[in-house]
Amino acid sequence: MGDAGRIRVGVGGWSFAPWRNRFYPKGLPHAQELSFASRKLTAIEVNATFYRTQSPQSFRRWADETPDDFVFSLKAHRLATHRKSLAECAPAIEHFVCSGIAELGGKLGPIVWQFAAFKQFDADDFERFCEALPKALEGRPLRHVLEVRHDSFRVAEFVALARRYACAICLADSSDYPLIPDLTADFVYARLQQSAPDCTTGYDDMALRLWAKRAALWSQGKQPTDLAGLISDAAPEQRAGRDVFVYFIAGAKENNPAAAAALIERLSVA
Repeated sequence: MGDAGRIRVGVGGWSFAPWRNRFYPKGLPHAQELSFASRKLTAIEVNATFYRTQSPQSFRRWADETPDDFVFSLKAHRLATHRKSLAECAPAIEHFVCSGIAELGGKLGPIVWQFAAFKQFDADDFERFCEALPKALEGRPLRHVLEVRHDSFRVAEFVALARRYACAICLADSSDYPLIPDLTADFVYARLQQSAPDCTTGYDDMALRLWAKRAALWSQGKQPTDLAGLISDAAPEQRAGRDVFVYFIAGAKENNPAAAAALIERLSVA
């Protein structure tokens, strides 16, 4: 694979009652669920950080309970993104970044900045937001993801802004939110949100193979040609490889761990 990037696959969170006796073995203590999940998957996106500030001790405990090469993506607190004027977001961004996330050390993955579905694109406002995003924390580079949910972001100006600040635009496989497949950073961040309740692996075999192929192409620095609807005519920066993060989120959540495990299996034999 040469300089190809690393592909990581996971789910949102690890504490979900329907996963017990299904993904988690019968009788597994709840306190051991993170340890178990982190040895079946390669990453987890933490949603709790979106609603409540976590303690440094919690981040340190999560790091201690997981393998050395495991990664956590964190959804930033909504106080930084769910506001009328993003130009006033700098204190909230700083509060989140300095809340103890550095305790994850090398297991700190991308930070996801999720915006409300009604939030529309305003170039000046979003420029101010991106300007406030720190590039590093205690000497470690930070990766930022912009998860936008309004069709007004499907414009070349937004893609150019994300590239200017090296932020990845979240690629949403969703029936509710816009798909923006343009590459804008040195990594790709996909949230797959259409797992089906009548499919034990959430996505069927054909879909899983398709996403495995896309992830492999991204990791090689390429743009999958089957993802129609590129917003910008400008080509992204050429790279030999990009790290890739794929999360199965929402949808038929009870099937998401099986979906992630199935995608990992297909990537391992690709």
